[in-house]
Amino acid sequence: MATNIFRSFLRPRIKASFFKRYESSEKRVAIHDPFSNKPEKNKESYLQVIKFFEGRDQRRRGHVEFIYAALGRMKEFGVNNDLEAYKALVDVLPKGKLVPTNIFQAEFLHYPKHQQCAVDLLEQMENNGVMPDIEMEQMLLNTFGRRGIPLRKYWRMMYWMPKFKNLSPWYLPDKMPDDTLELAKLAIQRITSVDPDTNINVWQTEEIEVALDKTWIVSGQSRIQKLLLAEQPIEEPLVIKGPYYVYLRDQSVTYFTLLGKIRPEPKDDIDWDDVSKIEKPSGIPGFIGKTTLPSIKCTVHEQDDGTILAICATGTSSRDSLLSWIRLLEKHDNPLLANIPVIFTLLAPPSDISLQETQPALQEEDNIERAG
Repeated sequence: MATNIFRSFLRPRIKASFFKRYESSEKRVAIHDPFSNKPEKNKESYLQVIKFFEGRDQRRRGHVEFIYAALGRMKEFGVNNDLEAYKALVDVLPKGKLVPTNIFQAEFLHYPKHQQCAVDLLEQMENNGVMPDIEMEQMLLNTFGRRGIPLRKYWRMMYWMPKFKNLSPWYLPDKMPDDTLELAKLAIQRITSVDPDTNINVWQTEEIEVALDKTWIVSGQSRIQKLLLAEQPIEEPLVIKGPYYVYLRDQSVTYFTLLGKIRPEPKDDIDWDDVSKIEKPSGIPGFIGKTTLPSIKCTVHEQDDGTILAICATGTSSRDSLLSWIRLLEKHDNPLLANIPVIFTLLAPPSDISLQETQPALQEEDNIERAG
C-alpha cells in the first residue's frame, strides 16, 4: 500500500491545461512563404528573398527548410539554370560549424541533414545541366570540410560534366528561344542532319486557299528524297506517321514523317565461285573505261519500316495542317503527290473533327431517352 502511494507521488501528472495550450498554439501556426509575396518572378527578386532571410536572423534558424523551399521555386522564378542562384543558396549554410573536427564525426556523417541538403542542391544543378566552378568548391570546403559528402559530390560532377557538356554534335544555345517556330527549325535541322543535302523550308498555310488552320510549317526534304518520291508506285499509298517527339533541352517539339514503300532488293543469282565465265572488268573509274552505279543503291532514308520521303513540324499538329503540308510539297517540285493517295495515322484526331463525329450520336441517344 505504501509502495503504491509512493509511485503515485513520483509519477508526473500532466495537467489538462497543457494539452489545451498545445492545441491552441498548434491552431495558430501559420506558414509564411516569402517567395509568394513577390509580384515579379525574376532573378533579382529571388536573390532579394535570400538576402532578406540571411539578414533576418543571425543564427539563420530553419535554413535547411528554406533552401529546400527555394529549390522548389527556382523554375517559377526562371533561375533553375543560373549558377549565381545556387551559390547564393549554398552561402545560406553556416560556415565552420558543420566541419568535422575528428575522425568519428567525419565517418559517421557529421550533420547529416545539412549534408543531404547540399547534395540535393548539387543534384538539381546536375539535372539542369549547370556546371559548378572553383568558387563553389571553396564554398563547400569552408562549409563541410574536405571530408564532407557534398565536396565529394562536387568532385564527381567536375570529373564527368566537362566530358559530356560539348559531346553532342548538335549545338544548342544555353538559353532556348521562346518562339515555337525557332524551336521547330532547330528540331528539324537536328533530325535531318543525317543528310547534308537537306533543304529546310518555312511555309505558311495561307498559300493554300482551302486551308482551315492558319499556321506555319517547317519542312525538310533533300534531293535524294525527291527522287525517291518520284519513283514511288501510284497504286501504293503514302503514310504520314506521327506525332513523334524530339527534345531540345527541357522543351519538346512534335514532328511528322512521310513514309513511302521500300524499294525491292535486287536479286543477285551470280555464282562468284564459277570461273567459267569471267567478264572483262569495266575499268577503273577515271583512268580506264567507265563504271556505272548499281541499279539499286541503299540510302540513309530507306529504313526497315519504309522510305522517309519528307519530315515536317507544324504549329498546330492537326490533320488540316498536315494536308496543307502535302499540298505545299506538291507545289514545290513533287508533282506525283497529286496522283498518289496519302493516309493519315494520327494517334488522336483534332478536337473539332471529334466533336463533329460524335455530335449525331449524342443527339440520337437523347432522342432515344426522350422516347423511352
